[in-house]
Amino acid sequence: MILKALADYYWRLSNDPNNMKNVAPLGFERKSIDFQIVLKDDGTFENLIDNREGTGQKRKGRVSLVPKGVKRTSGIKANLFYGTAPYVLGVALRCDRKKKLKYGGSGQKKKLLISESKKELRKLRKRLPEQHKAFVEKIETTFENCSDAGVSAVLSFLKYDDFTKLFNHVVWRDLDESGGTISFSLSGDTELICQRPAVVNAIVKKVKPKGRLQTCLVSGKKDIPVELHTAIKGVRGAQPSGANIVSFNLDAFRSFGKKQGHNAPVGQETEFAYTTALNYLLNSEKQRMQVGDATTVFWAKNPCDFESDLQYIFAPLKGEEAVSYEKIRSLLASAKMGIPPSEAELPFYVLGLAPNASRIAIRFWYEGNVKELKERIAQHFQDLEIVRAPYDPEFLSLNQLLRSTAVQHKGDNIPPKLAGDVMRAVLTGCNYPRTLLANAIRRCKAEQYIGYARASVIKAFLVRFFRISKSNEKEVSMGLDRTYDNIGYVLGRLFAVFERIQEQAQGTGLNKTIRDTYFGAAASSPLVTFKRLDDLAIHHLAKIRNSGKGMVWLEKMLGEIKNLLPKEGYPSILNLEDQGRFYIGYYHQRQDFFSRKETTEEGEEQ
Repeated sequence: MILKALADYYWRLSNDPNNMKNVAPLGFERKSIDFQIVLKDDGTFENLIDNREGTGQKRKGRVSLVPKGVKRTSGIKANLFYGTAPYVLGVALRCDRKKKLKYGGSGQKKKLLISESKKELRKLRKRLPEQHKAFVEKIETTFENCSDAGVSAVLSFLKYDDFTKLFNHVVWRDLDESGGTISFSLSGDTELICQRPAVVNAIVKKVKPKGRLQTCLVSGKKDIPVELHTAIKGVRGAQPSGANIVSFNLDAFRSFGKKQGHNAPVGQETEFAYTTALNYLLNSEKQRMQVGDATTVFWAKNPCDFESDLQYIFAPLKGEEAVSYEKIRSLLASAKMGIPPSEAELPFYVLGLAPNASRIAIRFWYEGNVKELKERIAQHFQDLEIVRAPYDPEFLSLNQLLRSTAVQHKGDNIPPKLAGDVMRAVLTGCNYPRTLLANAIRRCKAEQYIGYARASVIKAFLVRFFRISKSNEKEVSMGLDRTYDNIGYVLGRLFAVFERIQEQAQGTGLNKTIRDTYFGAAASSPLVTFKRLDDLAIHHLAKIRNSGKGMVWLEKMLGEIKNLLPKEGYPSILNLEDQGRFYIGYYHQRQDFFSRKETTEEGEEQ
């Protein structure tokens, strides 16, 4: 279903005149061309152009439409009309030779390194004629019945022209030092030779390989199956050269003696369509985002604004928070008022891809419609909503939520499976994973602190869990609930009051409060911890009384909270959910302290 949705997206793009410049036609791909050899009509060298843009090592060539490249596993395989210097010119560049050289060591070790380097260089030079021959032969066999002037010029240059003028050109030094992809153009043309109409027509006719027709598992049409699928590039953490979703590279993965892609026959047209569409999405700036280790892409069956809005809603770019918040507000409003009929039933897809050695793993997959997705995302933000300080962001991105549960708040420390499970919960409206609550509580104990993002995570888990389970128990509210008598929530509030009493007694500038010592233990084993805290509170209240400060409001609040405790007193332990409520109760009470003016019995502000 995933491949079918991607293939349909390709056909949608290919039939859209506004996207023709972005998606490649059948048999072609968009690739970065670093250098361009300009030839005259008779095939003689005229110029060498550096197509790279940028500065330093980040310079990248101009992206151009070229024939689809071959997938190299081993051996010599040439691309059509473009390639590296060993294939195009049959020479080893200085940068290639440096890669083969090994330095360092002394004595016998140094001799071995030098010997190994010479051996590698001999292998390199031995392959050069074969690589260049394969490059020329591919052009000859593909265009044996084509009389285009560009093809004739390239063959004439490669067979008969002396490369001396090319090697003496001022740009050759840059090519020799940095390497890169080389292609050809004719003098006076603005496009590459492989983009000339006659050349394109000849390539399209040759695009179908020979073989036995089989039923494509994706489209259901008769087509010739592809053995090696095109590499997917752009998945963070995967191999730079690309990886595959469909791959059979070992005998253990094969069945009935079938080779490679014949084990799961996908027709050439469908394979080209889904790989081109996926590479297009992974290269997009508006339809791609990162969720933990999962590189996530999304698209609709037909064009809609939600395709470009989803990134700003889930993962706003730096400096785009204001735009993102406006789109989220609009989403929340539309979910309440109703989704326009034109979008309501429009199919929408979200695909999360994670690196897995030479393959790509599907971390999560969502297939639904725009109406369902908007309503579920709106519910996600409503579940997260909690009282906050003025400086806290109005909305939190997925990565901010996940990092709040990770060690040192680093994205690399987010458990890989957790990010996918959270995204799946948001998309489908199911429960958040229990590991999300466990990780958030674990970080509260380890850091002796609960912030806005972590409180939002815990509150969202609890609210959704009890809503879906249809429990009769009262839900956790957005702000302080003075009537909520859950034991975990009450103890959290009580701990916050004990800490406030200590602050009032000791004054500002405390190096260490009870939170730094007892915060984790109070949630795990309240019976022992709160007996100790009760004793400390008596001491602190006496100190406040002796200093002449007003303390009526504190004693009154302490009494109100203790009246909510069960008759049997403090429990010995709290389960995971009640530990979550403990931290929410503490967070709510602390926020309430700083959101209102506290007054003493005499009316003096504290």
